[in-house]
Formats: sequence, structure tokens, C-alpha cells
Amino acid sequence: MRPSCDPSARPAGPQPISQGRIRKDNQLTTDRRRVLQDRRPRILAAAAIFAVASALILAGCGSSGAGSAAGSAGAGGSPAGDPGAAAPSAGSTAIPTQDVVSAIKQDPKLNAELPASVRSSGQLILGTTFQPGTAGLPYAGQVDGQNVGLDVDLSDAVAKVLGVRLDMQNGTFDTIIPGVQNGRYQVGLDNFGVTSAREKVVDFATYLNDGQSFLGASSVSVSAVKAITGACGYTIATSPGTTFQALLTENASKCAATGKQPWTVQYFSDTAPIFLGLANGKVDLYFGPTLSLEYDARHIAGTKFLGQISSTPVGFVTAKGSPIAKALSGAVNELIANGDYAKIFGKWGVSGSEIAKSTLNPPTTF
Repeated sequence: MRPSCDPSARPAGPQPISQGRIRKDNQLTTDRRRVLQDRRPRILAAAAIFAVASALILAGCGSSGAGSAAGSAGAGGSPAGDPGAAAPSAGSTAIPTQDVVSAIKQDPKLNAELPASVRSSGQLILGTTFQPGTAGLPYAGQVDGQNVGLDVDLSDAVAKVLGVRLDMQNGTFDTIIPGVQNGRYQVGLDNFGVTSAREKVVDFATYLNDGQSFLGASSVSVSAVKAITGACGYTIATSPGTTFQALLTENASKCAATGKQPWTVQYFSDTAPIFLGLANGKVDLYFGPTLSLEYDARHIAGTKFLGQISSTPVGFVTAKGSPIAKALSGAVNELIANGDYAKIFGKWGVSGSEIAKSTLNPPTTF
């Protein structure tokens, strides 16, 4: 449901990585995560993509294809944010640097809820995906060797409350949940949306709400998409094997039923060609996760956030029946109660995606 915008090189000076976070880069794989209420990778800087696309258009090459493995497919709610226009700060490359984690204190009661093996080792093994540069913001990225992003701050804050370090091991989006199931990871974190299929194999401790939204090129005539049928007649880019693909496939017949032209779908395993397509006119709309697309609209010139059509709770994942899930949920609720949770979301400019209370295995919408 990936990570997010990829602006051009950003200023140095991100918030220092928590001393409690351990990264094992030797386990990094070259596979890129896919998006399903999850993060989207940006391989190239989006600003660089737009610069290249602009040059192609000026040179008369704007009709060239947009990149990898495109395919066609026949594929409600209220919009989020301010559909119809990018925020005034579009094109900004600033990365927030305020420290919203280091002052957080341990809660001994929540620490006591962790398994004895975790308490004795003083660490939780966290499976996630690696995001170099600013590719995955606002969720996660790395600049000058420092981990930055909403997920980074949230997981570090939860670890502080629980009084443990994070032994952060890298996998891919597709391997993290299986890794939690087989015991390789004690916790999984990759913007996993809660679905009925996932709740059958792992437990969720929720920490935010994310949604399914549309980002458009500034040149497209539509100013808002309030329901999926608002995308009928357009060329849509999204990632394969995701909630977004499923929604487009399941709802494809609705265009004809409402007297509209069908949409055309192009699938890409990463988002660099999607932004190139938006820039050169080969793609009209990008269907992806709300937090990411709102962030993109604020940071990437030539795009506009069109609205959210549905939303999904997102959570940490643990093995079924693990007591770790309850402790994670309790830590999130403590952060909510003391105001640190709001500070983290405010830092990354994604206010509106917060939850009022963390829950275990909430009702699903998919």
C-alpha cells in the first residue's frame, strides 16, 4: 500500500538514530517492498525524475513508455486532506530533525508483560525493510547513515516505553509476516494493513490508520476522487499483488455500470517509473497509500492529492497468541495518553492518521 515520495537530495542533519536500535545490514536483500497499506520504495529521487521527464518532454520524447512491467486490468468513502491541489510547500526538501523520542521513559508494568526471554535479553527482534535515502518517507528512510521517518520514531518510542532495544533485521515486504510466523522475527513492521487473511496468521497491535487514495498529475482535469468510480476513464498506476490491485480488479465493472469508460491499469514494482509516467503524461493517476500520497503532494511538484476512498488500520504484527502484541498495544496507548504520539505525527506532518486507541486484531475492512 511505498513507501513514499523521493524528493531530491535533502539537507543533512536528520535526528540521530536511537541508541537502542540495532541494524543488521548484512541481512539486507535486494528485493523491493510492495505496497498494500504498506510502504512504497522510491529508487530514484522524485525531483530528479521530474527533471528528466521535463527534459524528455521538451525534447519531444514525452511519448516514450514509463518503465517496467506494465499490464492492463479491469480493475467509497470521503476524501482525506485537501483534494484538488498540492499543498503550498510542494517541492520542499526539508527533513524534520526534532528529537521526539529520547525523553520517553520506560513503563515497568509494560516491561513486565514481555516474555521472560525478551526481558532477559533486553531486546526485541524487529523485521522490517530497508529504505536508503529519502525513498520511503514519511514512513522510513536513511540519510547519512541515520534512520529517519514516522515508523522509525514510533518503533523507537514504543521500545523506550517497553524498556528494550530493537534488534532491527531486514527482510522484504513479502517475507516479514512469514518470518514472524516461523520465529525469525518477534515483531514485524512495514505499514501492514489489517486484513482478515493476515489476522488468521498473525496478531496485530494497531498504531495508525492509513488509506487508499489517488494522486494525480497536475495536468489531469479531475480535481477530486471521492469514490473509486471517479477514476474511470483514466490510466492508473499501482503496485502488483496489493490491496490497490485487488480494489481495481474487484470494481472494474462499476465503470460500465455507471456509463463511464473503463480505467487502464499499469503495474510497477517500484514507484520511480510511476512518477516518471505522471510527469510525461503516460500515467494520469497513482493509486496508493494515503499517508504517502499526501506527503508526495506536499513535496513533489506537478502532483496533486485527489482524495481517499477508504481506510484501514495499520499495526505491528506478532506471532499468534504472543504476549508481545498486548505489550506493544499498551505502549502505543501510553504514548497516546502522554502526548508523545501526537508529537511524532506532528513532526512528520501526517496529523489526521492517528488512532484514538491501539487495539488488538480490530475488525477488518478487507
